[in-house]
Amino acid sequence: MTDHLNPEAWAVVNRALVRKALAEFIHERILEPVATDNGYAVGRYEFSARLYPLNHWQIDAVSRSDGGAVDALDFITEFHQRLGIGADMLPVYLEEISSTLASAAYKLSKPDLTAADLVTADFQTIEAAMTEGHPCFVANNGRLGFGVTDYLAFAPETGAAVRLTWIAVRKDRATVSHSSSITYDELLRDELGDDVLREFAARIVTAGCVPADYVYLPVHPWQWENKTSITFAADIAQRHIILVGSSADEYQPQQSIRTFFNRSQPSRHYVKTALSVLNMGFMRGLSPTYMAATPAINDWVFDLVENDLVLKRYGFSILREIAAAGYHNRYYEAATQPTSPYRKMLSALWRESPLPALESGERLATMASLLHVDRHNSSLAAALIRASGLAPADWLRAYADAYLIPLVHSFYAYELVFMPHGENLILVLRDAVPIRVIMKDIAEEIAVMDPETPLPADAERVRAEVPDDEKLLSIFTDIFDCIFRFLSPLLDREGLLTPAEFWSVVSDSIRDYQAATPELAAAFAKYDIFAPTFALSCLNRLQLRNNQQMVDLTDVAGSLQFAGTLHNPIS
Repeated sequence: MTDHLNPEAWAVVNRALVRKALAEFIHERILEPVATDNGYAVGRYEFSARLYPLNHWQIDAVSRSDGGAVDALDFITEFHQRLGIGADMLPVYLEEISSTLASAAYKLSKPDLTAADLVTADFQTIEAAMTEGHPCFVANNGRLGFGVTDYLAFAPETGAAVRLTWIAVRKDRATVSHSSSITYDELLRDELGDDVLREFAARIVTAGCVPADYVYLPVHPWQWENKTSITFAADIAQRHIILVGSSADEYQPQQSIRTFFNRSQPSRHYVKTALSVLNMGFMRGLSPTYMAATPAINDWVFDLVENDLVLKRYGFSILREIAAAGYHNRYYEAATQPTSPYRKMLSALWRESPLPALESGERLATMASLLHVDRHNSSLAAALIRASGLAPADWLRAYADAYLIPLVHSFYAYELVFMPHGENLILVLRDAVPIRVIMKDIAEEIAVMDPETPLPADAERVRAEVPDDEKLLSIFTDIFDCIFRFLSPLLDREGLLTPAEFWSVVSDSIRDYQAATPELAAAFAKYDIFAPTFALSCLNRLQLRNNQQMVDLTDVAGSLQFAGTLHNPIS
Protein backbone atom coordinates (compact mmCIF):
# COMPACT_ATOMS: atom_id res chain seq x y z
CA MET A 1 0.00 0.00 0.00
CA THR A 2 2.96 2.36 0.36
CA ASP A 3 5.11 1.25 -2.55
CA HIS A 4 4.65 4.66 -4.14
CA LEU A 5 6.52 6.20 -1.20
CA ASN A 6 10.10 5.63 -2.30
CA PRO A 7 13.20 7.85 -2.40
CA GLU A 8 13.13 8.50 -6.14
CA ALA A 9 9.49 9.56 -6.31
CA TRP A 10 9.77 11.51 -3.05
CA ALA A 11 12.63 13.62 -4.42
CA VAL A 12 10.66 14.41 -7.59
CA VAL A 13 7.46 15.46 -5.84
CA ASN A 14 9.29 17.54 -3.23
CA ARG A 15 11.12 19.53 -5.90
CA ALA A 16 7.84 20.10 -7.74
CA LEU A 17 5.96 21.22 -4.64
CA VAL A 18 8.70 23.59 -3.49
CA ARG A 19 8.75 25.11 -6.99
CA LYS A 20 5.01 25.64 -6.71
CA ALA A 21 5.26 26.99 -3.16
CA LEU A 22 7.89 29.51 -4.16
CA ALA A 23 5.89 30.58 -7.20
CA GLU A 24 2.59 31.02 -5.36
CA PHE A 25 3.99 32.61 -2.21
CA ILE A 26 5.95 35.07 -4.36
CA HIS A 27 2.83 35.71 -6.42
CA GLU A 28 0.91 36.53 -3.25
CA ARG A 29 3.79 38.75 -2.06
CA ILE A 30 4.44 36.71 1.05
CA LEU A 31 8.02 35.89 0.01
CA GLU A 32 10.30 38.27 -1.85
CA PRO A 33 12.89 36.90 -4.31
CA VAL A 34 16.34 38.45 -4.61
CA ALA A 35 18.14 38.58 -7.95
CA THR A 36 21.46 36.67 -8.07
CA ASP A 37 24.13 36.10 -10.70
CA ASN A 38 22.43 32.83 -11.74
CA GLY A 39 18.75 33.70 -11.24
CA TYR A 40 16.92 34.31 -7.98
CA ALA A 41 16.98 33.28 -4.36
CA VAL A 42 14.64 33.18 -1.39
CA GLY A 43 16.78 32.48 1.63
CA ARG A 44 18.93 29.45 0.82
CA TYR A 45 16.64 28.35 -2.04
CA GLU A 46 18.06 29.25 -5.46
CA PHE A 47 16.14 28.98 -8.72
CA SER A 48 15.78 30.12 -12.29
CA ALA A 49 12.47 31.60 -13.38
CA ARG A 50 10.63 33.48 -16.08
CA LEU A 51 8.20 36.21 -15.10
CA TYR A 52 4.79 36.31 -16.83
CA PRO A 53 1.83 38.70 -16.60
CA LEU A 54 -0.10 38.79 -13.32
CA ASN A 55 3.15 38.45 -11.36
CA HIS A 56 3.35 34.78 -12.31
CA TRP A 57 6.71 33.14 -11.68
CA GLN A 58 7.40 30.12 -13.87
CA ILE A 59 10.10 28.42 -11.80
CA ASP A 60 12.08 25.75 -13.62
CA ALA A 61 14.55 24.37 -11.09
CA VAL A 62 15.23 24.77 -7.38
CA SER A 63 18.32 23.94 -5.36
CA ARG A 64 19.67 24.79 -1.94
CA SER A 65 22.80 26.86 -1.57
CA ASP A 66 23.99 24.54 1.21
CA GLY A 67 23.67 21.50 -1.07
CA GLY A 68 20.87 19.93 0.98
CA ALA A 69 17.87 18.12 -0.42
CA VAL A 70 14.89 20.19 -1.51
CA ASP A 71 12.28 19.15 1.04
CA ALA A 72 8.80 20.70 1.16
CA LEU A 73 8.30 19.99 4.87
CA ASP A 74 11.62 21.66 5.69
CA PHE A 75 10.69 24.57 3.44
CA ILE A 76 7.34 25.21 5.16
CA THR A 77 8.85 24.85 8.63
CA GLU A 78 11.71 27.19 7.78
CA PHE A 79 9.42 29.93 6.47
CA HIS A 80 6.36 29.34 8.65
CA GLN A 81 6.66 32.66 10.48
CA ARG A 82 6.94 34.63 7.24
CA LEU A 83 4.04 32.61 5.88
CA GLY A 84 1.97 33.57 8.91
CA ILE A 85 1.35 30.00 10.07
CA GLY A 86 0.66 29.94 13.79
CA ALA A 87 2.53 27.50 16.01
CA ASP A 88 -0.61 25.49 16.77
CA MET A 89 -1.55 25.23 13.11
CA LEU A 90 1.92 24.43 11.75
CA PRO A 91 1.87 20.66 12.36
CA VAL A 92 -1.63 20.42 10.86
CA TYR A 93 -0.50 22.29 7.75
CA LEU A 94 2.58 20.05 7.56
CA GLU A 95 0.23 17.08 7.64
CA GLU A 96 -1.67 18.55 4.68
CA ILE A 97 1.62 19.07 2.85
CA SER A 98 2.58 15.46 3.60
CA SER A 99 -0.72 14.23 2.21
CA THR A 100 -0.29 16.39 -0.90
CA LEU A 101 3.20 14.94 -1.45
CA ALA A 102 2.01 11.36 -0.91
CA SER A 103 -0.77 11.89 -3.44
CA ALA A 104 1.72 13.25 -5.98
CA ALA A 105 3.99 10.25 -5.40
CA TYR A 106 1.07 7.88 -5.98
CA LYS A 107 0.29 9.61 -9.28
CA LEU A 108 3.87 8.98 -10.40
CA SER A 109 3.39 5.26 -9.76
CA LYS A 110 0.47 5.02 -12.20
CA PRO A 111 0.91 4.02 -15.85
CA ASP A 112 2.35 6.83 -17.95
CA LEU A 113 -0.56 8.49 -19.76
CA THR A 114 0.82 11.22 -21.98
CA ALA A 115 -0.98 14.41 -22.93
CA ALA A 116 -1.38 12.99 -26.43
CA ASP A 117 -3.01 9.86 -24.96
CA LEU A 118 -5.53 11.99 -23.06
CA VAL A 119 -6.65 13.84 -26.20
CA THR A 120 -8.77 10.82 -27.13
CA ALA A 121 -9.35 9.39 -23.65
CA ASP A 122 -12.83 9.03 -22.20
CA PHE A 123 -14.36 11.36 -19.64
CA GLN A 124 -13.56 9.37 -16.50
CA THR A 125 -10.08 8.32 -17.64
CA ILE A 126 -9.23 12.01 -17.89
CA GLU A 127 -10.84 12.68 -14.50
CA ALA A 128 -8.60 10.13 -12.76
CA ALA A 129 -5.47 11.15 -14.69
CA MET A 130 -5.20 14.68 -13.30
CA THR A 131 -2.01 15.32 -11.37
CA GLU A 132 -2.26 18.85 -10.01
CA GLY A 133 -5.43 19.67 -8.10
CA HIS A 134 -6.20 23.35 -7.59
CA PRO A 135 -3.41 25.30 -9.34
CA CYS A 136 -3.18 28.10 -6.75
CA PHE A 137 -3.25 26.26 -3.43
CA VAL A 138 0.03 24.70 -2.28
CA ALA A 139 -1.56 22.22 0.14
CA ASN A 140 -4.28 21.13 -2.25
CA ASN A 141 -4.64 17.43 -1.43
CA GLY A 142 -4.77 17.48 2.36
CA ARG A 143 -7.63 15.00 2.88
CA LEU A 144 -6.97 14.76 6.60
CA GLY A 145 -8.89 11.79 7.92
CA PHE A 146 -8.01 9.37 5.14
CA GLY A 147 -5.67 6.51 5.95
CA VAL A 148 -3.79 4.76 3.16
CA THR A 149 -6.56 2.18 2.71
CA ASP A 150 -9.10 5.01 2.44
CA TYR A 151 -6.84 6.83 0.03
CA LEU A 152 -6.61 3.87 -2.33
CA ALA A 153 -10.36 3.30 -2.11
CA PHE A 154 -11.64 6.86 -2.44
CA ALA A 155 -9.03 9.29 -3.85
CA PRO A 156 -10.03 10.53 -7.33
CA GLU A 157 -6.64 9.70 -8.86
CA THR A 158 -6.95 6.01 -8.03
CA GLY A 159 -10.05 5.71 -10.21
CA ALA A 160 -11.37 2.99 -7.91
CA ALA A 161 -14.95 1.74 -8.10
CA VAL A 162 -17.07 2.66 -5.07
CA ARG A 163 -20.42 1.35 -3.93
CA LEU A 164 -22.29 3.92 -1.88
CA THR A 165 -23.67 3.07 1.55
CA TRP A 166 -27.42 3.56 1.99
CA ILE A 167 -29.30 4.40 5.16
CA ALA A 168 -32.93 5.06 6.05
CA VAL A 169 -33.53 8.10 8.26
CA ARG A 170 -36.73 9.08 10.02
CA LYS A 171 -38.74 11.59 8.02
CA ASP A 172 -39.39 13.76 11.07
CA ARG A 173 -35.64 14.34 11.41
CA ALA A 174 -34.91 14.74 7.70
CA THR A 175 -34.94 17.52 5.16
CA VAL A 176 -35.93 16.37 1.69
CA SER A 177 -36.19 18.64 -1.34
CA HIS A 178 -36.51 18.21 -5.08
CA SER A 179 -36.79 20.09 -8.34
CA SER A 180 -40.15 21.02 -9.80
CA SER A 181 -39.43 18.47 -12.53
CA ILE A 182 -39.25 15.37 -10.30
CA THR A 183 -40.16 14.06 -6.84
CA TYR A 184 -37.67 12.44 -4.49
CA ASP A 185 -39.53 9.12 -4.72
CA GLU A 186 -39.40 9.24 -8.52
CA LEU A 187 -35.68 9.95 -8.37
CA LEU A 188 -35.03 6.97 -6.11
CA ARG A 189 -36.99 4.67 -8.36
CA ASP A 190 -35.00 5.87 -11.36
CA GLU A 191 -31.66 5.56 -9.57
CA LEU A 192 -32.17 2.38 -7.56
CA GLY A 193 -35.01 0.44 -9.15
CA ASP A 194 -38.01 -1.20 -7.48
CA ASP A 195 -36.17 -4.40 -6.49
CA VAL A 196 -33.53 -2.53 -4.48
CA LEU A 197 -36.16 -0.34 -2.85
CA ARG A 198 -38.08 -3.45 -1.76
CA GLU A 199 -34.87 -4.87 -0.25
CA PHE A 200 -34.30 -1.65 1.66
CA ALA A 201 -37.87 -1.65 2.94
CA ALA A 202 -37.52 -5.25 4.11
CA ARG A 203 -34.47 -4.29 6.20
CA ILE A 204 -36.46 -1.54 7.89
CA VAL A 205 -39.15 -4.09 8.74
CA THR A 206 -36.51 -6.48 10.06
CA ALA A 207 -35.37 -3.68 12.37
CA GLY A 208 -38.92 -3.52 13.74
CA CYS A 209 -39.87 -0.27 12.03
CA VAL A 210 -42.30 0.96 9.39
CA PRO A 211 -40.82 1.87 5.96
CA ALA A 212 -43.32 4.70 5.43
CA ASP A 213 -41.73 6.56 8.36
CA TYR A 214 -38.32 6.72 6.66
CA VAL A 215 -36.55 8.28 3.71
CA TYR A 216 -33.46 6.83 2.01
CA LEU A 217 -30.14 8.67 1.94
CA PRO A 218 -26.81 7.76 0.25
CA VAL A 219 -23.68 8.06 2.41
CA HIS A 220 -19.99 8.05 1.54
CA PRO A 221 -18.62 4.69 2.76
CA TRP A 222 -15.85 6.46 4.69
CA GLN A 223 -18.42 8.69 6.35
CA TRP A 224 -20.50 5.73 7.48
CA GLU A 225 -17.47 3.86 8.82
CA ASN A 226 -15.77 6.76 10.56
CA LYS A 227 -18.52 9.22 11.47
CA THR A 228 -22.11 8.04 11.12
CA SER A 229 -21.66 4.68 12.84
CA ILE A 230 -19.83 6.31 15.79
CA THR A 231 -20.85 9.95 16.07
CA PHE A 232 -24.49 9.12 15.37
CA ALA A 233 -24.53 6.02 17.58
CA ALA A 234 -27.46 7.33 19.67
CA ASP A 235 -29.56 7.85 16.55
CA ILE A 236 -28.75 4.36 15.27
CA ALA A 237 -29.55 2.77 18.63
CA GLN A 238 -32.92 4.56 18.72
CA ARG A 239 -33.67 3.51 15.12
CA HIS A 240 -33.72 7.07 13.84
CA ILE A 241 -31.08 5.78 11.39
CA ILE A 242 -31.10 2.26 9.91
CA LEU A 243 -28.39 0.82 7.66
CA VAL A 244 -30.18 -0.72 4.67
CA GLY A 245 -27.43 -1.73 2.27
CA SER A 246 -25.15 -0.50 -0.49
CA SER A 247 -25.64 0.57 -4.08
CA ALA A 248 -25.68 -1.97 -6.88
CA ASP A 249 -24.14 0.60 -9.22
CA GLU A 250 -20.44 1.36 -9.08
CA TYR A 251 -19.39 4.99 -8.82
CA GLN A 252 -16.11 6.82 -9.42
CA PRO A 253 -14.89 9.65 -7.15
CA GLN A 254 -14.46 12.97 -8.94
CA GLN A 255 -11.75 15.56 -8.32
CA SER A 256 -13.95 17.28 -5.79
CA ILE A 257 -13.50 14.05 -3.76
CA ARG A 258 -17.01 13.82 -2.26
CA THR A 259 -18.86 13.70 -5.59
CA PHE A 260 -19.40 10.43 -7.47
CA PHE A 261 -20.03 9.67 -11.14
CA ASN A 262 -22.14 6.60 -11.90
CA ARG A 263 -19.78 4.33 -13.78
CA SER A 264 -22.24 1.46 -14.16
CA GLN A 265 -24.94 3.63 -15.74
CA PRO A 266 -23.37 6.95 -16.77
CA SER A 267 -26.68 8.55 -17.71
CA ARG A 268 -27.78 8.31 -14.08
CA HIS A 269 -27.10 11.19 -11.70
CA TYR A 270 -23.97 12.22 -9.87
CA VAL A 271 -24.20 11.84 -6.09
CA LYS A 272 -22.55 14.41 -3.82
CA THR A 273 -22.12 13.32 -0.21
CA ALA A 274 -21.05 14.80 3.08
CA LEU A 275 -17.46 13.91 3.93
CA SER A 276 -15.94 14.98 7.25
CA VAL A 277 -12.43 15.17 5.84
CA LEU A 278 -10.37 18.36 6.04
CA ASN A 279 -9.33 19.31 2.54
CA MET A 280 -8.08 22.65 1.21
CA GLY A 281 -9.41 24.99 3.85
CA PHE A 282 -12.68 23.33 4.81
CA MET A 283 -14.26 20.27 6.33
CA ARG A 284 -16.12 18.89 3.33
CA GLY A 285 -19.56 18.52 4.85
CA LEU A 286 -23.03 19.26 3.51
CA SER A 287 -25.63 21.10 5.54
CA PRO A 288 -29.13 19.59 5.76
CA THR A 289 -30.43 23.14 6.21
CA TYR A 290 -28.84 24.17 2.91
CA MET A 291 -30.24 21.04 1.23
CA ALA A 292 -33.76 22.41 1.72
CA ALA A 293 -33.22 25.16 -0.87
CA THR A 294 -30.70 23.47 -3.16
CA PRO A 295 -33.10 22.32 -5.92
CA ALA A 296 -34.99 25.64 -5.87
CA ILE A 297 -31.75 27.57 -6.38
CA ASN A 298 -30.81 25.27 -9.24
CA ASP A 299 -34.24 25.60 -10.84
CA TRP A 300 -33.90 29.39 -10.75
CA VAL A 301 -30.41 29.37 -12.32
CA PHE A 302 -31.50 26.79 -14.90
CA ASP A 303 -34.50 28.89 -15.96
CA LEU A 304 -32.34 32.02 -16.16
CA VAL A 305 -29.73 30.28 -18.33
CA GLU A 306 -32.30 28.60 -20.56
CA ASN A 307 -34.09 31.89 -21.23
CA ASP A 308 -31.06 34.10 -21.81
CA LEU A 309 -30.46 34.42 -25.55
CA VAL A 310 -26.80 35.39 -25.15
CA LEU A 311 -26.00 32.40 -22.94
CA LYS A 312 -27.83 30.09 -25.34
CA ARG A 313 -25.87 31.53 -28.26
CA TYR A 314 -22.64 30.54 -26.54
CA GLY A 315 -24.00 27.09 -25.64
CA PHE A 316 -23.63 27.62 -21.90
CA SER A 317 -25.58 25.24 -19.66
CA ILE A 318 -25.65 23.95 -16.09
CA LEU A 319 -26.03 20.57 -14.45
CA ARG A 320 -28.92 20.94 -12.03
CA GLU A 321 -28.83 19.57 -8.51
CA ILE A 322 -32.34 18.23 -8.74
CA ALA A 323 -32.85 16.63 -5.33
CA ALA A 324 -31.28 16.66 -1.90
CA ALA A 325 -31.73 15.12 1.52
CA GLY A 326 -30.18 15.70 4.91
CA TYR A 327 -30.45 14.42 8.46
CA HIS A 328 -30.75 16.68 11.51
CA ASN A 329 -28.90 15.35 14.53
CA ARG A 330 -30.70 17.09 17.38
CA TYR A 331 -27.89 16.53 19.89
CA TYR A 332 -25.25 18.35 17.84
CA GLU A 333 -27.62 21.03 16.59
CA ALA A 334 -28.42 21.90 20.21
CA ALA A 335 -24.72 22.10 21.03
CA THR A 336 -23.30 24.04 18.07
CA GLN A 337 -23.54 27.21 16.01
CA PRO A 338 -25.25 27.02 12.57
CA THR A 339 -21.98 26.91 10.60
CA SER A 340 -20.39 24.13 12.68
CA PRO A 341 -19.03 21.10 10.78
CA TYR A 342 -20.96 18.94 13.27
CA ARG A 343 -24.14 20.09 11.54
CA LYS A 344 -22.90 19.02 8.11
CA MET A 345 -22.11 15.34 8.57
CA LEU A 346 -25.10 13.61 6.96
CA SER A 347 -26.54 15.00 3.73
CA ALA A 348 -26.45 14.24 0.02
CA LEU A 349 -27.60 15.73 -3.25
CA TRP A 350 -28.23 14.46 -6.77
CA ARG A 351 -26.81 16.23 -9.81
CA GLU A 352 -27.66 15.62 -13.43
CA SER A 353 -25.26 13.67 -15.62
CA PRO A 354 -23.90 15.50 -18.68
CA LEU A 355 -24.02 12.38 -20.85
CA PRO A 356 -27.67 12.49 -21.99
CA ALA A 357 -27.25 15.99 -23.44
CA LEU A 358 -24.29 15.10 -25.65
CA GLU A 359 -24.69 15.19 -29.41
CA SER A 360 -22.97 12.91 -31.89
CA GLY A 361 -19.23 13.59 -32.10
CA GLU A 362 -19.04 15.43 -28.76
CA ARG A 363 -16.71 14.38 -25.96
CA LEU A 364 -16.31 15.49 -22.36
CA ALA A 365 -13.33 16.50 -20.25
CA THR A 366 -12.97 18.26 -16.93
CA MET A 367 -11.77 21.81 -17.55
CA ALA A 368 -8.99 21.18 -15.03
CA SER A 369 -7.40 19.09 -17.77
CA LEU A 370 -6.37 22.23 -19.67
CA LEU A 371 -3.75 22.86 -16.97
CA HIS A 372 -2.63 19.22 -16.84
CA VAL A 373 1.05 18.58 -17.60
CA ASP A 374 2.30 15.04 -18.10
CA ARG A 375 5.60 13.54 -16.92
CA HIS A 376 7.28 14.64 -20.14
CA ASN A 377 6.40 18.30 -19.48
CA SER A 378 3.75 18.36 -22.20
CA SER A 379 0.40 20.00 -21.53
CA LEU A 380 -2.97 18.63 -22.55
CA ALA A 381 -4.01 22.10 -23.72
CA ALA A 382 -1.16 22.15 -26.24
CA ALA A 383 -1.92 18.59 -27.31
CA LEU A 384 -5.56 19.53 -27.96
CA ILE A 385 -4.54 22.53 -30.02
CA ARG A 386 -2.25 20.39 -32.17
CA ALA A 387 -4.89 17.70 -32.58
CA SER A 388 -7.52 20.25 -33.60
CA GLY A 389 -5.61 21.48 -36.63
CA LEU A 390 -6.61 25.05 -35.78
CA ALA A 391 -4.27 27.97 -35.44
CA PRO A 392 -3.50 28.36 -31.71
CA ALA A 393 -5.20 31.77 -31.56
CA ASP A 394 -8.35 30.37 -33.16
CA TRP A 395 -8.46 27.46 -30.70
CA LEU A 396 -8.00 29.82 -27.76
CA ARG A 397 -10.73 32.10 -29.09
CA ALA A 398 -13.13 29.14 -29.25
CA TYR A 399 -12.28 28.32 -25.63
CA ALA A 400 -12.61 31.94 -24.47
CA ASP A 401 -15.99 32.26 -26.18
CA ALA A 402 -17.23 29.02 -24.62
CA TYR A 403 -15.88 29.57 -21.09
CA LEU A 404 -15.15 33.22 -20.40
CA ILE A 405 -17.93 35.05 -22.20
CA PRO A 406 -20.91 33.26 -20.56
CA LEU A 407 -19.42 34.07 -17.16
CA VAL A 408 -18.75 37.68 -18.13
CA HIS A 409 -22.31 37.99 -19.44
CA SER A 410 -23.83 36.45 -16.30
CA PHE A 411 -21.99 39.07 -14.29
CA TYR A 412 -22.96 42.05 -16.39
CA ALA A 413 -26.56 41.03 -17.03
CA TYR A 414 -27.49 39.82 -13.53
CA GLU A 415 -24.44 40.25 -11.26
CA LEU A 416 -24.66 36.47 -11.01
CA VAL A 417 -21.28 34.87 -10.39
CA PHE A 418 -20.26 31.24 -10.36
CA MET A 419 -17.21 29.48 -8.92
CA PRO A 420 -15.56 28.76 -12.27
CA HIS A 421 -12.46 26.79 -11.29
CA GLY A 422 -11.32 23.81 -13.32
CA GLU A 423 -13.15 21.00 -11.54
CA ASN A 424 -16.44 22.93 -11.57
CA LEU A 425 -16.53 23.12 -15.39
CA ILE A 426 -16.93 20.37 -17.95
CA LEU A 427 -15.65 21.02 -21.46
CA VAL A 428 -17.64 19.75 -24.42
CA LEU A 429 -15.10 19.02 -27.16
CA ARG A 430 -15.59 18.36 -30.85
CA ASP A 431 -12.49 17.50 -32.87
CA ALA A 432 -10.38 18.55 -29.84
CA VAL A 433 -11.93 22.05 -29.78
CA PRO A 434 -13.99 23.36 -26.84
CA ILE A 435 -17.38 24.23 -28.32
CA ARG A 436 -19.33 24.85 -25.11
CA VAL A 437 -19.02 24.40 -21.35
CA ILE A 438 -21.24 22.95 -18.66
CA MET A 439 -21.18 24.49 -15.19
CA LYS A 440 -21.76 22.38 -12.10
CA ASP A 441 -21.77 22.80 -8.31
CA ILE A 442 -24.42 25.49 -8.35
CA ALA A 443 -26.26 25.96 -5.06
CA GLU A 444 -23.25 26.20 -2.74
CA GLU A 445 -21.01 28.20 -5.07
CA ILE A 446 -23.00 30.95 -6.78
CA ALA A 447 -23.71 34.47 -5.61
CA VAL A 448 -26.00 37.24 -6.79
CA MET A 449 -24.44 40.61 -5.98
CA ASP A 450 -27.14 42.92 -7.34
CA PRO A 451 -29.80 43.68 -4.71
CA GLU A 452 -32.26 44.37 -7.54
CA THR A 453 -31.96 40.99 -9.27
CA PRO A 454 -35.24 39.20 -8.48
CA LEU A 455 -34.85 35.90 -6.65
CA PRO A 456 -37.45 33.42 -5.43
CA ALA A 457 -37.78 33.33 -1.65
CA ASP A 458 -36.14 29.88 -1.48
CA ALA A 459 -33.06 31.21 -3.27
CA GLU A 460 -32.47 34.39 -1.25
CA ARG A 461 -29.54 32.85 0.59
CA VAL A 462 -27.33 33.21 -2.51
CA ARG A 463 -27.64 37.01 -2.45
CA ALA A 464 -24.36 38.52 -1.29
CA GLU A 465 -23.35 42.02 -0.26
CA VAL A 466 -20.10 42.83 -2.05
CA PRO A 467 -18.54 46.29 -2.46
CA ASP A 468 -18.78 47.53 -6.04
CA ASP A 469 -15.00 47.74 -6.38
CA GLU A 470 -14.65 44.04 -5.53
CA LYS A 471 -17.40 42.60 -7.71
CA LEU A 472 -15.29 42.12 -10.85
CA LEU A 473 -12.86 39.99 -8.87
CA SER A 474 -15.23 37.17 -9.77
CA ILE A 475 -13.64 37.48 -13.23
CA PHE A 476 -10.24 38.93 -12.41
CA THR A 477 -9.38 36.50 -9.60
CA ASP A 478 -11.34 33.38 -10.45
CA ILE A 479 -10.62 33.34 -14.19
CA PHE A 480 -7.68 35.61 -15.01
CA ASP A 481 -5.57 34.86 -11.93
CA CYS A 482 -6.62 31.28 -11.18
CA ILE A 483 -6.95 29.84 -14.71
CA PHE A 484 -5.47 32.02 -17.45
CA ARG A 485 -2.38 32.91 -15.39
CA PHE A 486 -1.39 29.24 -15.60
CA LEU A 487 -2.66 28.43 -19.09
CA SER A 488 -0.76 31.18 -20.87
CA PRO A 489 2.75 30.02 -19.82
CA LEU A 490 1.92 26.44 -20.85
CA LEU A 491 1.09 27.56 -24.38
CA ASP A 492 4.09 29.88 -24.51
CA ARG A 493 6.47 27.16 -23.36
CA GLU A 494 5.35 24.88 -26.18
CA GLY A 495 5.73 27.62 -28.77
CA LEU A 496 2.04 28.10 -29.51
CA LEU A 497 1.12 31.56 -28.19
CA THR A 498 3.19 34.29 -26.57
CA PRO A 499 1.68 36.01 -23.52
CA ALA A 500 0.91 39.08 -25.65
CA GLU A 501 -0.89 36.92 -28.21
CA PHE A 502 -2.76 35.03 -25.50
CA TRP A 503 -4.11 38.10 -23.76
CA SER A 504 -4.92 39.77 -27.07
CA VAL A 505 -7.28 36.88 -27.87
CA VAL A 506 -8.91 37.23 -24.44
CA SER A 507 -9.32 40.99 -24.93
CA ASP A 508 -10.77 40.60 -28.42
CA SER A 509 -13.27 38.02 -27.19
CA ILE A 510 -14.58 40.41 -24.52
CA ARG A 511 -14.62 43.45 -26.82
CA ASP A 512 -16.57 41.56 -29.47
CA TYR A 513 -19.08 40.40 -26.85
CA GLN A 514 -19.52 43.94 -25.55
CA ALA A 515 -19.97 45.33 -29.06
CA ALA A 516 -22.66 42.72 -29.71
CA THR A 517 -24.47 43.49 -26.43
CA PRO A 518 -25.01 47.27 -26.42
CA GLU A 519 -27.99 46.99 -24.08
CA LEU A 520 -25.53 46.37 -21.22
CA ALA A 521 -23.35 49.40 -21.99
CA ALA A 522 -24.11 51.05 -18.64
CA ALA A 523 -22.97 47.95 -16.75
CA PHE A 524 -19.81 47.74 -18.89
CA ALA A 525 -19.02 51.34 -17.94
CA LYS A 526 -19.81 50.86 -14.25
CA TYR A 527 -17.61 47.77 -13.94
CA ASP A 528 -14.64 48.31 -16.25
CA ILE A 529 -13.11 44.97 -17.14
CA PHE A 530 -10.36 46.84 -19.03
CA ALA A 531 -9.28 48.83 -15.94
CA PRO A 532 -5.49 49.21 -15.61
CA THR A 533 -5.23 47.22 -12.37
CA PHE A 534 -7.22 45.04 -10.01
CA ALA A 535 -6.75 43.90 -6.42
CA LEU A 536 -4.63 40.81 -5.79
CA SER A 537 -6.88 38.48 -3.79
CA CYS A 538 -4.71 35.85 -2.11
CA LEU A 539 -5.99 32.30 -1.71
CA ASN A 540 -3.03 30.75 0.10
CA ARG A 541 -3.08 33.57 2.64
CA LEU A 542 -6.62 32.43 3.54
CA GLN A 543 -5.56 28.84 4.06
CA LEU A 544 -2.38 29.79 5.91
CA ARG A 545 -4.42 31.95 8.28
CA ASN A 546 -7.00 29.25 9.03
CA ASN A 547 -6.70 25.92 7.25
CA GLN A 548 -9.86 24.53 8.88
CA GLN A 549 -12.23 27.28 7.68
CA MET A 550 -10.43 29.70 5.45
CA VAL A 551 -13.42 32.00 4.91
CA ASP A 552 -16.44 32.89 6.98
CA LEU A 553 -19.29 31.41 4.94
CA THR A 554 -21.66 34.06 6.30
CA ASP A 555 -19.36 36.85 5.01
CA VAL A 556 -17.17 35.56 2.20
CA ALA A 557 -16.35 39.01 0.80
CA GLY A 558 -15.30 40.23 4.25
CA SER A 559 -12.96 37.27 4.66
CA LEU A 560 -10.82 38.01 1.60
CA GLN A 561 -7.16 38.95 1.95
CA PHE A 562 -5.54 41.39 -0.45
CA ALA A 563 -1.90 42.22 -1.21
CA GLY A 564 -1.72 45.25 -3.45
CA THR A 565 -2.75 45.18 -7.09
CA LEU A 566 -1.95 43.36 -10.32
CA HIS A 567 -1.61 44.92 -13.74
CA ASN A 568 -4.60 43.90 -15.85
CA PRO A 569 -3.16 42.12 -18.90
CA ILE A 570 -6.12 43.14 -21.13
CA SER A 571 -5.97 46.81 -20.10
